[in-house]
Amino acid sequence: MYYVIKRDLTHPLKCFMGFQVPKYIASKNSDSVIFEFNKDGKAQRKWIAKEDIVLLTDDKEFFIKTMNQFKEVEQTQQKLVDSAQNRLNQSVKTFTQEVNNELDKFYKNKNSGNIPCILNSL
Repeated sequence: MYYVIKRDLTHPLKCFMGFQVPKYIASKNSDSVIFEFNKDGKAQRKWIAKEDIVLLTDDKEFFIKTMNQFKEVEQTQQKLVDSAQNRLNQSVKTFTQEVNNELDKFYKNKNSGNIPCILNSL
């Protein structure tokens, strides 16, 4: 069995993925590695660019150790992202409240006659 860690460039908060395959095909002349696996009793192949493959090994313990290391970094960074997202959400809420308060205050003063608004004469 072979163990693979590859970059995942499609999801900004999920930068890598790991999986195992029974067979791979690679050559020095190709920019891709072909991973072959069985799904529902049928052989399937998946081409992955060599530059997207972080690790290809038959050492299961090393694979698990490396995956755990990457997951720890991912979890630490996810906590930072979650914290920043919470602060951003609060800032957006405050922004909306402040702007709406200012608009409401202006709207109340609109009918005072000091504001040149065509709607006042309609």
